[in-house]
Amino acid sequence: MSPDHRRNSPGGPRVRPPRAPGKGKFAPRRAPGKRKPVTRRAPGKGKPAAARPGMPPAAGALPGAVRINRFLSMCGITSRRKAEELVLEGKVEVNHAVVRDLSTRVDPVRDRVFVGGTQAVPVQGHLYLVLNKPKDSISTLSDERGRTTVMSMVRTRERVYPVGRLDRNTTGVLLLTNDGGFAHRLMHPRFHVPKSYRVSCDRALPQADMERLRSGIQLEDGRTSPAEVQYIAQGRGKEIGITIHEGRNRQVRRMFESLGYEVLKLDRVAYGPVTKEGLARGGTRSLTRGEVRTLKEMAGYTEEELLSGR
Repeated sequence: MSPDHRRNSPGGPRVRPPRAPGKGKFAPRRAPGKRKPVTRRAPGKGKPAAARPGMPPAAGALPGAVRINRFLSMCGITSRRKAEELVLEGKVEVNHAVVRDLSTRVDPVRDRVFVGGTQAVPVQGHLYLVLNKPKDSISTLSDERGRTTVMSMVRTRERVYPVGRLDRNTTGVLLLTNDGGFAHRLMHPRFHVPKSYRVSCDRALPQADMERLRSGIQLEDGRTSPAEVQYIAQGRGKEIGITIHEGRNRQVRRMFESLGYEVLKLDRVAYGPVTKEGLARGGTRSLTRGEVRTLKEMAGYTEEELLSGR
């Protein structure tokens, strides 16, 4: 009986036909004598070489690298502008090597950055606070003379810092955050974020001086932008409300002093939409989502940035 006949007979054993050469599970992947072509990587392509330990990375060497000032603001250390000062002063180390080049870029995952000996680590979430600053406190993180700082009034585990400054004798609204980009934009003069103050003078202001304040005052660092100025009811002309759109050092005090007035009290009552209403002296609270969004809109954030939370 032929093998084909046995295979096709009912009840007979099934016999598989022989496989064709080069087919099947265990067949060689390529014919003998042929080799897989080698594709050579073009120069400069592929993964970048790892930075040597103890050396700051080269600019642009890592895809996820960011500029050093931006990285420090991401860590809540300070604003980008202040971060640049820290770099130039030689207070920043990348992988244990001091860097002074503002174009230095670091990888937030791979590189280790230190400021004053303390490692800087990017924060996972941002905090936005308002403090009703009392008199005789200074708007710094610490003071070598032992004076009271606003940080002694903030109860949070996260490191935050003031957005701008109020001088020692000025009271009222002071914003604090660990969002360096947010702080930088609020303080940048290009965005003209309004800040409102209540001023108590040693004598009444005539209407002529009110108009001078409204049109701008010539100071040693240039002429101020037009301000919104009004008398406060029952203030007998000595209580003035003023809103400015700049952030010069001691600007409101200098504006009134240039006109021959002594400022007895200066209280910031609002920073953009944020007020101190219902907040005791020395008290803090978190900003509402609406307040944060409005401040960001005033500071030039795009709709895409607002939606992404950047």
